[in-house]
Amino acid sequence: MKGISIIFENENFIAVNKPAGMLTIPDRHDETRLSLYKILLQQYGKIFIVHRLDRDTSGIILFAKNEASHKYFSQLFEKRNIEKIYLGILRGSLPENEGIINEPIAEDSFHKGMMMVNKKGKPSVTEYKMREDYGIYSLVQFKIHSGRTHQIRVHAKFIGHPVACDNLYGDGNPVLLSSFKKKYKLDEDEKERPLINRVALHSHQLSFKDAYSNFHKVEAPLPKDMKAVLQQLKKNRK
Repeated sequence: MKGISIIFENENFIAVNKPAGMLTIPDRHDETRLSLYKILLQQYGKIFIVHRLDRDTSGIILFAKNEASHKYFSQLFEKRNIEKIYLGILRGSLPENEGIINEPIAEDSFHKGMMMVNKKGKPSVTEYKMREDYGIYSLVQFKIHSGRTHQIRVHAKFIGHPVACDNLYGDGNPVLLSSFKKKYKLDEDEKERPLINRVALHSHQLSFKDAYSNFHKVEAPLPKDMKAVLQQLKKNRK
């Protein structure tokens, strides 16, 4: 399957590394657009959606292969009996190396398709830990204890350090090498290509027990675009 990497597979479920820019499920308004679900459906004949990732978010996602597994995994996610770890590149340097953001999230009534921290919203808990602090950007690990739409992106904005390239909750600007590399030069006829130009968020790891009490920890490595940013930030720091 072109561009699709299978992380793990057995007779009951499949763990896929979703590339950034790909829809999890078909777009209701444009069913011609390619989606991960459609690709897997063609490959397996029958596949069941368990959870979703935003289009721009890369990383690990599960699909069930049969109705019994679909029911089991749906309940697993609903009851929060699955550990979800994300990695994100955030703007700026966080004041605390780790912490818990416990702020309810609701739909933004003024901006369609957006969410916001609101005391009348649903309980939402995000645990975060600094992995690398580069000053202008930080690599942060997130563990989410609820499954709200755009949860990490909303909570990152709330603490004043939105996810890089986030056009809904941040400035949406791409990460350019020229923005932090000293003595960066470009030929006059050249146009600088961004290191990354999508929400810099990656579903890194899922840990859970299957219906037969077997423990699984499935992990998707960082994609090339996020790696490229981190490599350049490390070089610049040296």
